[in-house]
Amino acid sequence: MTLFTFNVIKFFSIAAITASLSFLLAPFLIKLLYKFKFWKKEARAKTITGEQANIFYSLHKEKEVGTPRGGGLLIWISVLLVIFLFFGLSFFPNPWWLKKINFLSRSGTWLPLFALVAGSIVGLIDDALTVFGKGKYIGGGMSFKRRLSFVFLIGLIGGLWFYFLLGWKTIHIPLIGNFPQGVDFTIGIWIIPLFILVMLASWSGGVVDGLDGLAGGVFATIFGAFSIIAFSQGQSALASGNMALATGKFDLATFCLAIVGALFTFLWFNIPPARFFMSETGILGLTSTMTVVAFLTDSVVVLPIIAGILVLEVGSIILQLLSKKFRHKKIWLSTPIHHHFEAKGWPSYKVTMRFWIISVILAVIGVAIRLL
Repeated sequence: MTLFTFNVIKFFSIAAITASLSFLLAPFLIKLLYKFKFWKKEARAKTITGEQANIFYSLHKEKEVGTPRGGGLLIWISVLLVIFLFFGLSFFPNPWWLKKINFLSRSGTWLPLFALVAGSIVGLIDDALTVFGKGKYIGGGMSFKRRLSFVFLIGLIGGLWFYFLLGWKTIHIPLIGNFPQGVDFTIGIWIIPLFILVMLASWSGGVVDGLDGLAGGVFATIFGAFSIIAFSQGQSALASGNMALATGKFDLATFCLAIVGALFTFLWFNIPPARFFMSETGILGLTSTMTVVAFLTDSVVVLPIIAGILVLEVGSIILQLLSKKFRHKKIWLSTPIHHHFEAKGWPSYKVTMRFWIISVILAVIGVAIRLL
């Protein structure tokens, strides 16, 4: 068996195993979430500027109350269990492939795994405060400043890791310079603030979690795209004889596909009518991980294309706020923009599926540009 064949089998096997495990865990998680009534006590009635969100409230007042948050637990716990399962099995001498199928490595998956778990735990705390919090936290979770501080901290750790431990000082800019390959632009220690900035920007894209199935499908597309990029980079490193780099890239590709596998199971229970919402424990973990993966694959410049739906969503909010401030009128009926189409009478599944299609197209374009 060639190394290429083995790695292909490894990638898809890990994805299938993660999906299967999460499918087994899902009924227990759903039962637990319903037992503890892990949902909002009332739907959001105000916008971030303090105005009455009448359109959103009329569309979601019944769905948000009675449908549990915390569905993101299924994603990161499944990935965590699978990665440590095969790490443990790698200590057995036989059969030989147990050691090879392990995908926990310093250069490939330590940092994205940290980002996934750290972001998800912070998100889980926020979800718990939203559901059970008292006083100023009731109905709103952590304050915006506190969440921002945690995301900043995760970004700072990631940036320091990249610069001091991995020695990363450049970013790849495609399609300029040596066309079409692009150039590696040296930024030195500025990689740290750039990492933090991208982390914060990615987190803001978490507003995509607003319709049944929307966030799950979009993030599955994004991580699927990065798995292709990481696999291609692993093949290139292998061809050049850099086995250490190839191993790290293959491990990263496997990690991304494990997330995709968990997201597919999440979608099974999140499509209408949703049994749970992804909420912050999923969104914060996935956006943090997405940032790390984008840097590890040197794909930061194409991240806004691959994650174009997230850019569209948060961009619609920014433009709406600017329009209300300077023009004193709204551009869209409701934001993020998926609620605008919902308010216009589109069924939620129609909005979701069309956003999925756009997400796939953007991911294909981003991958094509990066692989040039």
